[in-house]
Amino acid sequence: MGTYHAGSLAVQELMGVRDRADHVGRSLGQDIKPVAAAFLELQPLLIAGAADPGTGRVWASALTGSPGFVRATGPRQMSVAGGTAEGDPLTTALTAPGTHLGTIALDPRTRRRMRLNGRLRPTARGFAVEADQVFSNCPKYIQRRESYETVADRLPGSPLRLNELGPEQQEFIRVADTFFLATVHPGGADVSHRGGNPGFVTVTSAGELTWPDYSGNAMFLTLGNLRTDPRAGLLFLDWTTGTTLQLTGEAHTEFTDGGERRVRFTLGAALWTPAALPLRWSAPEYSPANPDIAR
Repeated sequence: MGTYHAGSLAVQELMGVRDRADHVGRSLGQDIKPVAAAFLELQPLLIAGAADPGTGRVWASALTGSPGFVRATGPRQMSVAGGTAEGDPLTTALTAPGTHLGTIALDPRTRRRMRLNGRLRPTARGFAVEADQVFSNCPKYIQRRESYETVADRLPGSPLRLNELGPEQQEFIRVADTFFLATVHPGGADVSHRGGNPGFVTVTSAGELTWPDYSGNAMFLTLGNLRTDPRAGLLFLDWTTGTTLQLTGEAHTEFTDGGERRVRFTLGAALWTPAALPLRWSAPEYSPANPDIAR
């Protein structure tokens, strides 16, 4: 398979960035370089995304552990110790051999991120991913958080399954400065980061969200996936309390004549889990790249 599939190529053509995308696409490889391996071993958080093999719904989930729980165990293999919490909608996918899995490791302390996509293989301690794509992105739109601590006595609340967003979940989204977006295409899966000043995601109803697609690396991997397959999974998290909100549904991109883009997401189902993650991060320093939010 080439660097890009038909969906990404179509969006690149539409936006007039094919030459730039070809240049940037040279950064996509299969090898986990030593600097990338060292980065992985420092992370307490990994976001994974895939389609559930039973329902077909796409979900994004957060995995946590002591630094070293994610590591490179070969030039093209990443291993993860542990897995999701009981009842997490991604659990089946993370135990199914051959699952197309997208992952992103994001470090708010350094504003660095690394994506690794490939095929999953269950292991005795968790799972491994044979890499198809390994690449890093620029620090744009990542909010800096200087430090974190693990709250050992934090106990997750009971997960609440929802078919629409209640007032608490809607406000949770409105104040978010970050979320993660899982998408799929016939040859794989991907998880990307979306960030901005609080309010950059708009809740238009109990079953619909929209957000602007800010300028990025011109590869249009996420929008290309959505052009091919609209299924999507969103993960919002509270960096202080560890509460998570997982959404699954469909997303469509709206293009304007001025070259601006907005993504509209329609909710299929949601999972709200208070205190799901044991990590408590320090207050954010918002990225200088974040556009102002029109009020």
